[in-house]
Order: sequence, then structure tokens, then C-alpha cells
Amino acid sequence: MRVQLAGEPGRPDRANEDFAAATPEALVLLDGASSPDGLESGCTHGTAWYVRRLGVHLLARLTDRSDRSIGECLADAIIETAALHGGRCDLAHPNTPAAMVVAARLHGSSLEYLVLGDSMLVLDLLHGPPRVIGDNQRFPGGEELRRQAWAAAPGSAERASLDMQYALAVRAARNTGRGPWIAAASPKAAAYAECGLVKLAGVSALAAFSDGAARFTDRFQLGSWADALRLAAQSGPAELIARVRAAERTDPRCERWPRGRTHEDALAVHARL
Repeated sequence: MRVQLAGEPGRPDRANEDFAAATPEALVLLDGASSPDGLESGCTHGTAWYVRRLGVHLLARLTDRSDRSIGECLADAIIETAALHGGRCDLAHPNTPAAMVVAARLHGSSLEYLVLGDSMLVLDLLHGPPRVIGDNQRFPGGEELRRQAWAAAPGSAERASLDMQYALAVRAARNTGRGPWIAAASPKAAAYAECGLVKLAGVSALAAFSDGAARFTDRFQLGSWADALRLAAQSGPAELIARVRAAERTDPRCERWPRGRTHEDALAVHARL
């Protein structure tokens, strides 16, 4: 694989909680689950720390354990990362650091992939439209709260209260069987990832997008997924993120395009096969 990647934090005063890394045989992209200000996590390290370590462990497993399925590699990486927290962190806390995950690796004559959460993997097929994989952990029970939050004025006390209610509802349900599954402290979540194999002969390239970069298509409709692939291939992932940022700046109050934040951490990876 020949890989290009680019990322940008949603706020200049906060670390980017997205992470990506790659080798010629494998790539990973993680989108950290951000928390509202003031919501305790039970962890002394934070989300940025977690996504970097989980991403590095997952990439290592993908490249040195071909005998393990891609889902098993994620489970192994979750266990290894949980062990790094030490006794100072409460990993049973519902807001313990967590992340959405995209992973892909060359596996013989096939490409093996995994997606868990609302990040996206897009396969550029030699024949037919792109294959889009992801956004596979919806939370129907929280949709009404999220709609109410997005309808409230950004920066208002009402918006802050609704955002907190939604965040608490999601965290109370996730990884319990009553809500979305996400990579956190329990390897059980890996069993709920969307995994598969596709023949390399039918794929020319792939791209992975955190939800902040996926706004190009799924929120702002600046182009189709085919357009997103073409832009990332021809101008690079940084240009795709630049166009997302330009659109965000035209709608600072999130009125034209209702969304959680004006700017979100954004990360995009493009790989030619």
C-alpha cells in the first residue's frame, strides 16, 4: 500500500483525539470518543493517550499476527491497552476513554477490513461504485435527545444541558448490549465490529475517514463518496479536510448543517493498492 494521511484538530487548544498509522501492509484509523467539558472519565490519561496506544498496539497485531483474524487483533489490542492504564484508572467507568476503529491489512490475495462505530472505510472498486463500510453502531434510543441538542443554539445553556444528557445516555448504554459498541476497556466490543474480506484484484484503492472528515459527504454533501476518493487521490487527504473546514466556517452556528460541533477533529487516510 502507498499511504497518504492528514489530520487536523477541531480546536487549536486541544489535542486531536483522532489517530492514524500505517505500514506497507496495514493501516489503522481511530476516532476518539470526545466528552463534554466537565464529564469525568475515571481515567488519569485521557482520550488522546488512549487512541494513540490502542492504534499502535492494533497496528502491531495486524502486521505480526497473520494467524489471528482482524477482529481478534482488535480484541488483543484492547486487552493490551487496558493493561497500560494501571491501578489509577477506573476502567469500569462508563466514560472510560474509547474510540471508533477502522483497520485494513493485506492478507494473501485479499484485503481484510474492520470498522467499529461511525468512522468510514470506502473501497475504490475497479468495477462499480465505491463500497462504503461504517457508521454501524447507531443509538436509536438517543436520537430524539440528539435532535433536540442540535436544534438548540450553539453556546447556549440549553445546548450544553442537552449535550450532557445525550452524552450520559450514550455512555450508560454503550458496550452493554443496549446501545452502541465501541473500543474501550473490554475486548468483547471487537466481536461487534463489521469485518470482511475482499479480493485485491477488484480494489484499486481505499480511504478511511473519521467522522469529522466524513462530513465532506455525509453531512455537507460537498461530493459523493466517489468524489471524496478522487479528491483524496488527486489532491491528497489534506485538501479534503480543507474543504470540510471551509464549509464549516460558512455555518459557524450549525444552522444550515445541524451537527454536534462547528469543527470536529478530522482525519483522512488514502491508500493505493
